[in-house]
Amino acid sequence: MTLAEGVQLVAFGILVLMVLGSALGVVLLENIVYSAFLLGGVFISMAGMYILLNAGFVAAAQILVYVGAVNVLILFGIMLVNKRQPFAPVSQAWIGKVATGCVCAGLFALLTASVLNTPWAISSETPIGEQAIVEIGKHFFTDYLLPFELASVLLLMALIGAIVLARREFIPDTEPGEPETEALQLPERPRELVSSAPVGDGDR
Repeated sequence: MTLAEGVQLVAFGILVLMVLGSALGVVLLENIVYSAFLLGGVFISMAGMYILLNAGFVAAAQILVYVGAVNVLILFGIMLVNKRQPFAPVSQAWIGKVATGCVCAGLFALLTASVLNTPWAISSETPIGEQAIVEIGKHFFTDYLLPFELASVLLLMALIGAIVLARREFIPDTEPGEPETEALQLPERPRELVSSAPVGDGDR
């Protein structure tokens, strides 16, 4: 084993530990803000793995799109919605946890089977470097143009929803003359009124 291979192996092990630790933190921590930050750690670790695979463009796209756009949008959506009380406990919540565990175990088994059955040997026809960037651009603007644009529209809708939830104090909950429905109203955080009166000489 050469020195370069050893460095790559150590870097790969560190990135694997970062991905697994961050992913476990995303699903196990109760604080959703911490989970969102750790999700960014997962994305950054994946970008490091792309660098090890000599896919610099994919790593840069991972940072720009997932960390700089998706993760930041998730953080904005969490922090703009000023919910002041914790979630109420749900009766028979263990059923949902068991179902979630079964789904995760099924996905893990599916991914494991895919990894074991996929031929990972790189042939001489596989584009690398700048040629790989050209091929990615061709697929983006031909085969995957519609999913790419749909993902952009989905992110835009999520951003608009976060803004609406953050500015809901300016939106009437009901029409004039209609009875108020408490189930559709979200509690507001108490605000302190700031006086706009000019400060006198005696107050300085």
